[in-house]
Amino acid sequence: MFNPSRDQVRSFFIDTWRKYTAKEVLTPMETIAADIITQHPEYHAIVEDPEAIDRDFPPESGQINPFLHLSLHLAIEEQLSIDQPPGVRAAFEAACARRGDRHDAMHDALECLGEMLFNAQRNGTPPDGAAYVGALRKRGGLAV
Repeated sequence: MFNPSRDQVRSFFIDTWRKYTAKEVLTPMETIAADIITQHPEYHAIVEDPEAIDRDFPPESGQINPFLHLSLHLAIEEQLSIDQPPGVRAAFEAACARRGDRHDAMHDALECLGEMLFNAQRNGTPPDGAAYVGALRKRGGLAV
């Protein structure tokens, strides 16, 4: 299983953005990441700064970790592409229809994914894909 370090993840987003703005050829994963970054202009200054690799974004300061946010977007895009956990694609499509905006629905999915990961970490249990899909289905207005 691929398990990149914090620095590797951050370097990926910083390098991808540099390549994108320089109009260099991107890998398929970099293309998806660049699209995600373009949707978040509030993070452009951060991904343009190579020093951001070492920067902390503590929650108690009220900051959202932009690299975590971008990583969750990327994770959900991958989940949608393979419908894993099963049913996530249909739940997401329902959330899109209900919200009328794919990016808003993506943020709904981010919240559901973050909650599932938080619960798994807090309880010392494996992530519960069914609970994640159920939470997203509820946000999309589908029966749970």
